[in-house]
Amino acid sequence: MITQIVTLVGVLLGALTSFVATGWAERVKHRRLMATRWDERKLDTYVQYATCVKEIAAVAKRAVDAEAGSTARADLLAAMEQAEIQRSTLFETLVLLASPAAVEAAKAVNAALWESEIAARGHVGVPDGSALIELLNAYHSQARLDLGVGDPAVA
Repeated sequence: MITQIVTLVGVLLGALTSFVATGWAERVKHRRLMATRWDERKLDTYVQYATCVKEIAAVAKRAVDAEAGSTARADLLAAMEQAEIQRSTLFETLVLLASPAAVEAAKAVNAALWESEIAARGHVGVPDGSALIELLNAYHSQARLDLGVGDPAVA
């Protein structure tokens, strides 16, 4: 009788250990899967935001160079407005997904970009693009740190 109880306890202990180990392994796997999924979303958002910023800057520069009152200038300003709406939406996604340092870098990019947009609307010279490039480089560095992609100083 004692041997049967010991055997039964052994079986129960083995089943419980197997259940706990399997549950733990599944939780670890799920966390890893979710982290990968969010990293992919972050990467897409980082890239889309930077692309949109570059598009707005290029359109703003072309709008300043376009003849005042022309339909080409009006079309460029309309395109700039559409891209600005997209940038704003992407920035909101960035705020939700990115690290605080990356969000701060994006805020600095926004401020420099708005100067270019204001200049384009007023048909005055667009500010020097080197400041925006430096701010974008800082943004890229923070994005790389957030994603765990190598040393940003090397890039």
